[in-house]
Amino acid sequence: MSELKSKLRSDMTAAMKSRDTLRLGTLRMLLAAVQTAEVAGPEARELSDAEVIAVLSKESKKRNEAAVVYEQNGRGELAANERAEEQIIDEYLPTPLTDAEVADIADTAIADIAEQLGERPGMKQMGQVMKIATGLAAGRADGSRISAAVKSRL
Repeated sequence: MSELKSKLRSDMTAAMKSRDTLRLGTLRMLLAAVQTAEVAGPEARELSDAEVIAVLSKESKKRNEAAVVYEQNGRGELAANERAEEQIIDEYLPTPLTDAEVADIADTAIADIAEQLGERPGMKQMGQVMKIATGLAAGRADGSRISAAVKSRL
């Protein structure tokens, strides 16, 4: 079992004991999402920590999007609940990269591709640069932020 998944389980047990219903519900939902990801595909498998982080990032993004929709429709109490769940999920995610760190990753990826090609890459090679940059970011930056940094440098 991945380290992050076992931490989620132990924190769920602690939330049960302390009767923290919001945290308990959120952790149950996260574990269900992880389990769903494990059985998706042709055969069941155990997720690595990186894959669990990807699932948690996706769930956090869902909560953020739902909160925005609730706020637009004047449902403040539901938006507050979604924000609280998002905050709990974010406790388990690695700290996001700053804009300067994302820019450094973009520069590193561009340099790697330039070394492979023997010349500075252009917009045609953006896919190759994005592949390397996304790997370097390792789930700590949103794809749109990475893409914007790469575009501004190509």
